[in-house]
Amino acid sequence: MAPVEKGQPWGEPGALAPGGLTVRSDAEARAALETARREHRPFPALGLLGGDLCHNLGGTGDADRLRSPEAMTFRIDVGEALLDGRLHFFVAHLVARTPLWGRTFAAMNAQRRGKWILAPRAHPGDGLLDVYEAALPLLARFEVRRRARHGAHLPHPDIKERRVPAVQVDLLRPMRVELDGVAVGRARAISARVLPEALTVVV
Repeated sequence: MAPVEKGQPWGEPGALAPGGLTVRSDAEARAALETARREHRPFPALGLLGGDLCHNLGGTGDADRLRSPEAMTFRIDVGEALLDGRLHFFVAHLVARTPLWGRTFAAMNAQRRGKWILAPRAHPGDGLLDVYEAALPLLARFEVRRRARHGAHLPHPDIKERRVPAVQVDLLRPMRVELDGVAVGRARAISARVLPEALTVVV
């Protein structure tokens, strides 16, 4: 199936199958994928009850809906990341940053990170990552954070944007890396790519 295009209908009615897992956050979704990889199993279908990806897909957090005729099923992309050679997955976002967000690298599969709409054009079914690299002066950070609540921080002269199926970056020095909101350590070399339509989710 080809990646979804702008304006094209996406998703279809369908409840979570009996063997599917329910998860309440992006971090729980990522953990389910990591567990499947370690056990050499296919990714399980996931019913989303919370998190940025769930919000992006219009999820309500209603557990009963997941197994009802109102449920919607989507085939979504998954992010795969090599962090200094260590393999990980992410469903919503990868963020590497300095402590006060002065330097930031983000690869987004969903639009939101918490209260911020960091990637207004991101779509979890288009076969692309929305990638941002920023080096912001202190005062500019406050303005960007304020405007990011509405996704109005872009374009910005100090934020480099691109939409790509894969990306490699050398951060020059190790930075804290968060996958789906969970810190996984520090890394300098990051490679990230999309696994198109690798996961079935239900909201």
